[in-house]
Amino acid sequence: MLTTTIGAFPKPSDVPITDWFSISDGDYTSAYLDELDAVADEVLDAAVHAVVRDQIDAGVDIPTDGEVRRENYIHYQCRQLTGIDFGTLSYKRMRGTTDTELPTVRGEIGVGESLLPRDFRVAQAATTAPVKITVPGPMTIIDSVVDDRYRDDVALGADLAAAINVHVLALADAGCTNIQVDEPVMARKPGAALSHGIDHLARCFGGVRGEVTRIAHACCGYPNSLDEIDYPKADRGAYLELAEALDAAPIDQISIEDAHAHNDLEMLLPRFRSTTIILGVVGIARSRLETIEEIEARLREAVAIHGLDRLIAAPDCGLGYLSRDQALDKLRNLATAAHRITA
Repeated sequence: MLTTTIGAFPKPSDVPITDWFSISDGDYTSAYLDELDAVADEVLDAAVHAVVRDQIDAGVDIPTDGEVRRENYIHYQCRQLTGIDFGTLSYKRMRGTTDTELPTVRGEIGVGESLLPRDFRVAQAATTAPVKITVPGPMTIIDSVVDDRYRDDVALGADLAAAINVHVLALADAGCTNIQVDEPVMARKPGAALSHGIDHLARCFGGVRGEVTRIAHACCGYPNSLDEIDYPKADRGAYLELAEALDAAPIDQISIEDAHAHNDLEMLLPRFRSTTIILGVVGIARSRLETIEEIEARLREAVAIHGLDRLIAAPDCGLGYLSRDQALDKLRNLATAAHRITA
């Protein structure tokens, strides 16, 4: 069975970029550019190479760039679009759980200049394995900014999808064959996802060539800290609501969370008739190390229902809360378990 990661990897110690895994509250956007300016491109490139090599050495078949250059997986992309103001932040409760100040949409969303092709080339230079690059989707961006222009999620989402599509096409033209759009907010707002969010997700991939694997990720949400108890995650019942619509969308793979709390696989997986499932089988916000045996057992349950050729093993989400050693231990066990499962 193939393995992949979802997005973030612990940043190397010589990368002085504060990401939101390191900040419990307050503004995590305003200091980013100063931090980025303080580190040379050569240092960042070397850090990306190290992170990619870590994943490969742990047994990951399709690594990511680890989002090393990003303060978080959403706002890095927002800075590459026009119409979003990072100079004056606005207050908002994000995900319905976190009070913070966020960038503000003050103008019409435009394409801007994409850094993703550069990010891909740097990461791909570290390995012969295919590197996956991640992009936040319209619903998740909308929930992570304050809209002072459109005041209409459908209209704003449509413009975001059109702009993201240009960046996705540029990434594909650079040679990236695994492109993932992150939409965890779909699990929190399944009604909006069914109304317009899945259509906007599909628009992000419009015109992408057939050799590109179109991937969507929808976890149930990050806690505020490692090993936090009773964090209000999205209701995983949303997966059951969304499954058939996602399966009908022009998406090749869907990444879902299963390690933090198990889904009813016998109810869920048959609803995906054609889509490959990236199944989260190690936790990303718990320090406990899952054993090889328990990971393998869960994967074999899924294989019995969905088939080996339409399953990929992964963590639930990005690994930014973990230390490098913790992340590597989890990935090694993940890869060992997955690679035991053969046709």
